[in-house]
Amino acid sequence: MQSFDLEQLRTLAAVIDAGSLTAAAPRVFLSQSSVSEQMRKLEERAGQSLLTRSKAGVAPTEAGTRLLAYARRILALSDEAFRDLHGETLQGELRLAVTDYFRPGDLTQLLGRLGESYPQVRLNVSILKSDALRAAYAHGDFDVGLAMDIAGASSSSASAQAAKGSLVRRESLAWLGAIGLRVARGEPVRLLALPDTCSLHQFTVALLRRRRVPYVLAHVASGVAGLQSAVAAGLGVACLNESAVCEGVTRLAPPHGLPALPKVAFQLLPGRRGETAFVTRAREMLATHLV
Repeated sequence: MQSFDLEQLRTLAAVIDAGSLTAAAPRVFLSQSSVSEQMRKLEERAGQSLLTRSKAGVAPTEAGTRLLAYARRILALSDEAFRDLHGETLQGELRLAVTDYFRPGDLTQLLGRLGESYPQVRLNVSILKSDALRAAYAHGDFDVGLAMDIAGASSSSASAQAAKGSLVRRESLAWLGAIGLRVARGEPVRLLALPDTCSLHQFTVALLRRRRVPYVLAHVASGVAGLQSAVAAGLGVACLNESAVCEGVTRLAPPHGLPALPKVAFQLLPGRRGETAFVTRAREMLATHLV
């Protein structure tokens, strides 16, 4: 009987999610050459190309997209069967709070795949700013929180200092603008940002003032999606994490005269005393699936 190899399907999903064979390798605990070999064998089994390769990375072909949809379902069922037979079935309602900045382009897909992998978990998801998220988590409004920290940025919030957790993802911040946008020398930067209650807004404004870069706040968006739209429309420049790059939005081409930016870390907030075993296991599950 002809069939697909489960590990090759897992590697296909990792490659497409990561955007390159090299980036996918640590996700599946293989060398880059082993990932390449698995993809070669899978394409041989499929009888057609599954990936297009370029200097920018890889992308699925039409056949690759179709097979990926099957692969996700097959892998989810396989994982569910394993957990069930080992008495690891996870079920219950989970109140999850996620920062607005976390992987804005594919968070919906990530949560969808979580739903497929853990069909007996009812996710109640809220998207919040990190400071508000930490405060709500400290008051017990959510079971699990995923917040963002800016490297080197100090916080006056006691909850932010206390609520450090396990690292899920690290990204660079970048100055983003519409494709082809150039920052005019000598003119104030037209800054696009979220409201001033946002820690990244506060960091960006403080950085520009400290470096004496003139700016005007040209647009304030209520969320990252609105901010991406304003950037794509050419209304100005925004300081955002790398995964906010989307259609019509790109890094500003050097030289742009704007200050260098640090990295940000996305962390699952630590468990609270007295939380249920279900919440603890759910947090561990999220740490694995939200990379």
